[in-house]
Amino acid sequence: MPQLPVNDVMLILERDGAVCLAERQGTGYADGKLNLPSGKLDPGEDVFDAALRELEEETGVKSTRDALRIVHVMHFRNPEGEPRVGWFFVVQDWEGEPRNMEPHKCAGLSWHPADHLPDNTVEYNALGIAHYLKGEQFSVHGWDRSA
Repeated sequence: MPQLPVNDVMLILERDGAVCLAERQGTGYADGKLNLPSGKLDPGEDVFDAALRELEEETGVKSTRDALRIVHVMHFRNPEGEPRVGWFFVVQDWEGEPRNMEPHKCAGLSWHPADHLPDNTVEYNALGIAHYLKGEQFSVHGWDRSA
């Protein structure tokens, strides 16, 4: 029986051509790497509700559904082979200053040029940002098409 994909939301906070990335720590997955503020949908949530919840939980900033713009959708397999659908949102307006709200899972937040991300950025996050910058709305990554 095929495995259904997990739905993830990834939040692109931009400032002066830079995006906000979080350094993972203590999670057992991609620790030491940078990723967008993000997370999985909770039961009963749509992608907008999940994006707003994750935004506040991880960065302390608040926004509204109207300020979220879906800029890319990615169907991918993570490094463990788990199928996922990633919803990349640009947060066009927010209230507050982004700060690390989950120090048990995040070593800190930092800003990086969107077109020149650090080498230790989680691959599918870097790919999603690159697709967004090119105006590409959908992509597929990590699937073996020869099978």
